[in-house]
Amino acid sequence: MVAAVKGVEAQHEVVKNVLCMEGGQGETSYISNSQVQSRNLEMVVHVLKETLDEIRPPRRPEKLLTAADLGCSCGQNTIFVADVIVQHMTDLYTSRGHAPPEFSFYFSDLPSNDFNTLFKLLPDPATAGARPRYFAAGVPGSFHGRLFPERSIDAFTSTFSLHWLSQVPKEVVDKGSAAYNKRKVFVHGAPEATGLAYKRQFQSDLARFLRCRAAELKRGGAVFLVCLGRPSSATPTDQGTVRFLFGAMFQDSWDDLVGEGLMDGEKMDGFNVPVYAPTLEEFREVVNADGSFQINRLEMVTGSPPVVDHPDDPAAVGRTVVNNERSLLGPLVDAHVGTALGGELFGRLRRRAEERAQELMEEMRFPHVVCSLSLASPRHLK
Repeated sequence: MVAAVKGVEAQHEVVKNVLCMEGGQGETSYISNSQVQSRNLEMVVHVLKETLDEIRPPRRPEKLLTAADLGCSCGQNTIFVADVIVQHMTDLYTSRGHAPPEFSFYFSDLPSNDFNTLFKLLPDPATAGARPRYFAAGVPGSFHGRLFPERSIDAFTSTFSLHWLSQVPKEVVDKGSAAYNKRKVFVHGAPEATGLAYKRQFQSDLARFLRCRAAELKRGGAVFLVCLGRPSSATPTDQGTVRFLFGAMFQDSWDDLVGEGLMDGEKMDGFNVPVYAPTLEEFREVVNADGSFQINRLEMVTGSPPVVDHPDDPAAVGRTVVNNERSLLGPLVDAHVGTALGGELFGRLRRRAEERAQELMEEMRFPHVVCSLSLASPRHLK
């Protein structure tokens, strides 16, 4: 029992202290491997603008508008979101005959995030006498908890982040539980009990996220969310095409290391990807049960295929796929097995991706839940 508790605590601490996208600007960094996310964001930017249209300025518009991107990571996409918000709200104020407000934009992620790389992407400071496009600040912390004072934010965004769980479900790493994920590193293809544990963790995490945002959002504010999703017909243990990211070849690569004697099975059992792709119904159920928000838009959008310079070259496809995977999972893997064994793991993943290059180019397109929210009327708030 003591060993089981320590195992749960160890996994929780790794997620809390290590989870981040690969920092820096190298070949496997997130900033060099987020082109697909960029294309996917461009596909749904019209929903972001519709969400901003839900913001109701007071009769005498405030001189400061505050926005926050939660799970900002360290790439260009969060800067793109900030620019869209600033430009759209400037245009909206101007069209209503008001002078544009000043903007304060908060970039928030776990303390392990590479904020330094992100800050280098920010617009140059204003020259003497000119007003900056927006005032920026970093806010380290988990979006599963409170981050801002009550009623202080006009617009929240969170893109490609809410599928990351606050922790691996406790039952999943408990050898005495029916949900113990033996010889697997992801929920896809796991026992039914494992899938239900992941689903409950996602529901709990999303509910906490919503409660915190409901407290921090100003009356008349709005929330724009994008996360990985899966088809409504799929069970929790069938994560659809998301398996290409966190299961399938990734799982097989772990099996290779165990089979070759480079890693024992228990070491593999101690690693689980803290990701869950919900269905639209699961997402809607949590929002409705919380009651703090009304849904203005909720839909599933299928994203872009991998961005590969030479899509007909298996080596290029393999390199792109493994770099993308390492940008997402590298810190977690290295924290669990070390950089040397992590390199062996991703090397095997690359070979498998090369072997399945054509299939990956055709099928590696991920569904995303796209959601626009605004606060429910005060009488319905809990």
